[in-house]
Amino acid sequence: MWVFLFALWIVLNGRVTIELVIFGVVIASAVTLFANRVTGYSVSIERRVLRNFPVFLLYIFNLIWEIIVSAFKMCAMVYRADPPDPVIIEFHSGFHTQLQNVLLANSITLTPGTITLFQEGDHFVVHCLRREFGDGIEESSFVKLLRKIK
Repeated sequence: MWVFLFALWIVLNGRVTIELVIFGVVIASAVTLFANRVTGYSVSIERRVLRNFPVFLLYIFNLIWEIIVSAFKMCAMVYRADPPDPVIIEFHSGFHTQLQNVLLANSITLTPGTITLFQEGDHFVVHCLRREFGDGIEESSFVKLLRKIK
């Protein structure tokens, strides 16, 4: 984080002088110290994020793909005037971290045709506009990718 903040300082200033380098070191150090004390940021968290970055990147691309596919399914449903067959599904994700559960809940809600009604711990209650939208939600591509996060 310190390296990123220092590099950002230099880039935003547009030139490199001894004064700017000294101020950059001081300011980057102060912001990093502030983040350590107030927000609970630590180097171990940064290492964990960097280690899981490829999985997060793949997850974002997968989320965009699922949103597009679901949007086309919703458009086809509306175009054919198929009546909705709403269903409420309850399941347990099996995730132990809050990050994984929240990412899954938000991903379900972002996907057209489904919405997370309730999420507490690893217990989910999901409303699906069509029964087929909820089939296999416990083993969806979201769940498979989130299991790869260490």
